[in-house]
Amino acid sequence: MKKFVLFAFNGDPMCFVHVLLNALDMKEKGDEVKIIIEGESVKLIPELVVTGHILNTLWVKVIKQNLIEGVCYACSSKLGTLEDAKNQGLTLLDDMAGHPAMSGYRENGFEIITF
Repeated sequence: MKKFVLFAFNGDPMCFVHVLLNALDMKEKGDEVKIIIEGESVKLIPELVVTGHILNTLWVKVIKQNLIEGVCYACSSKLGTLEDAKNQGLTLLDDMAGHPAMSGYRENGFEIITF
């Protein structure tokens, strides 16, 4: 089993879909996978829960499989989606000046992939 953490920075839904698809694929193949929503991708948070949104079905799957590690506190605060993240029960990550640090994942044997 391998360990991956996917840092999603890009807020384009057509990029973010690959984060969700790869996380589900890796998990299905037996790997440990975590998704971190960072940068512009935090703007997608309120849209992901909307039934009928292009990413909603995949979002529900990754939520059910507990693949979302958390959301960047600083970016969600700055870009206006902090309350949406809280309302969805997503963990806010802020261990590096308000942002999630990659170093802890690296130290714990995770391969870091950025989108």
